[in-house]
Amino acid sequence: MSQSTNPTHPHNRWLVLIASYKCLQALLIAAIGIGALRLLGRNVADELSLMAERLHFNPEGKLVDFLTDKAQFLNDPMLRRIGITAFIYAGLSLAEAIGLYLEEAWGEYLTLIITASFLPLELLEIVRRLTWIRTSLLAINLVVFFYLLKIVIDRSRQRNLQA
Repeated sequence: MSQSTNPTHPHNRWLVLIASYKCLQALLIAAIGIGALRLLGRNVADELSLMAERLHFNPEGKLVDFLTDKAQFLNDPMLRRIGITAFIYAGLSLAEAIGLYLEEAWGEYLTLIITASFLPLELLEIVRRLTWIRTSLLAINLVVFFYLLKIVIDRSRQRNLQA
C-alpha cells in the first residue's frame, strides 16, 4: 500500500511538484504529436511561412529562413514517426506523473530510469551548444534525479531496517 492512501500521511510536496512538471511535459509533448499529425499531407515549409506571417515575423529573417529550410526535409512518414514517438513519450511522462503523485515506488523508479537515460543526451547538447534553456533543463533534471535517488535509497534502507 502506498503512503499516499493513508489519510494521516500528506502528499510529499516535492513529488507533487515533480509530478506536475511531468504532467505539463506530457501535455507539451502530446501537443507536438498532434501538430506533427495535423501536418500530414501538407507542405510543412509553406505552413511555417504562413504561421510566421500570422505571427508577424520577418519572412526574410534568419529564424524563419532556418526553419523553412529544415522543414523541407519533413515528409509524411517522418511526421508519422514524430507523432507516434511523441504520443508514446507523452504517455510515459503521464505514467511518471501518476506514479509520483500516488507516491508509488514504480513511479519513482520509472522516473529515475527515464530521467537518467536522458542526462547524457542533455550533457551532449550543452557541449554542442551552451544555452540557458538547455542548462536549465539539465539542472532541473539533475535535481529531480538526485531527489528521487535519495527517496529510493531512503525507502530501501527503511525496508531493510524493518526486515
